[in-house]
Amino acid sequence: MKRFVWLVPVLYILFVLLPIYWLLNMSFKNTNEILGSFTLWPRVFTLENYRKIFTDPTWYGGYLNSLAYVLMNTVLSVTVALPAAYAFSRYRFLGDKHLFFWLLTNRMAPPAVFALPFFQLYSAIHLFDTRVAVALAHCLFNIPLAVWILEGFMSGVPKELDETAFVDGYPFWRFFIRIFIPTIAAGVGVAAFFCFMFSWVELLLAKTLTAVDAKPIAATMTRTASTSGYELGLLAAAGALTIIPGAFVIYFVRNYIAKGFALGRV
Repeated sequence: MKRFVWLVPVLYILFVLLPIYWLLNMSFKNTNEILGSFTLWPRVFTLENYRKIFTDPTWYGGYLNSLAYVLMNTVLSVTVALPAAYAFSRYRFLGDKHLFFWLLTNRMAPPAVFALPFFQLYSAIHLFDTRVAVALAHCLFNIPLAVWILEGFMSGVPKELDETAFVDGYPFWRFFIRIFIPTIAAGVGVAAFFCFMFSWVELLLAKTLTAVDAKPIAATMTRTASTSGYELGLLAAAGALTIIPGAFVIYFVRNYIAKGFALGRV
């Protein structure tokens, strides 16, 4: 029996990779072949779906819009969360625990709750259909998450580090940027990863707050119906390309994520 223990993880990995393989398989087929027959690999291999994505401004513009607001949101969320998390980890003040819990409740709320208020607000201040609108809307969810993650990492750093730096004459911001943040680099990486991934896969707010100029790739993928139906091969190719940014981010922060799990904060 022990000889076949390895079979369980192998089967699990194959089960997890099957949808990804099938997505790639479909991306190299045309829609007629996808609907007409069940094949494990393309009978007529085509790159037409990818060619259309890289030559049609509607498609590659969607990717650029998504990357733009996701990066803006990640930088803004982590930048705001760092001093807030430091305050929660180092100081005790009236209502600190209640405020911390209130931040987390924002993260627990579904995005649909805030879709209409954001739409009306951004329409009134002329931010509708801009990348900034989506980036700011996602901050409502990502900043609490980043504060929660970073506070756990910061609480693991002895307060003696702060006291020693202040005794040596370091002003706060110089100590915070040059000493403290490098100490919790793993936490910053974990927080940035989760902010990036939430903003990258979120669809409702991104679709509600954009129309034409800032339309993300996720919204573009929901509008591919033509007179002949949905272009399934094109959708599969677009879906395959959306996996790449997340894969790159996971590759670069994989060690930080492992450390986050080890510290029990992720």
